[in-house]
Amino acid sequence: MKIGIGNDHHGVRLKQEISQYLIDKGYEVVNFGSDTKENVDYTKYAFQVGEAVRDHKIDYGILICGSGIGMSIACNKVHHVRCAKVNNVHEVEMTRRDNDANVITMGEQTPTSLALEMVDTFLNTPFMNIERYQKRVKEIDEYDN
Repeated sequence: MKIGIGNDHHGVRLKQEISQYLIDKGYEVVNFGSDTKENVDYTKYAFQVGEAVRDHKIDYGILICGSGIGMSIACNKVHHVRCAKVNNVHEVEMTRRDNDANVITMGEQTPTSLALEMVDTFLNTPFMNIERYQKRVKEIDEYDN
């Protein structure tokens, strides 16, 4: 499985820790983020990860910025991306099961142990492929205004 990770200058440390954790577990990790604390625009990396998910170049995406909110907003602009800003394991589980989220975002202040637990939950929770959830995901994917 190929996982893309994007971050701005706030998420360097957490990205490195998550990336190494995933590599140690046998995942292929693609770095879409900044590797320095120099100020960068989070939108660039959010769009890159979203486009890679949309284009099937990666299976899932993980984004990290100061709060996780800005990257989530930006990434959701990419058609066929369902990006959820998550704060805890329950939210991760629900967004995978019910919404088939293919990208998650988190804030750089997320404790490493919690971030790793959320990543495991994200990658190991299947979409509940039942009619009402399929319908909602399809409506989201098809919406274009």
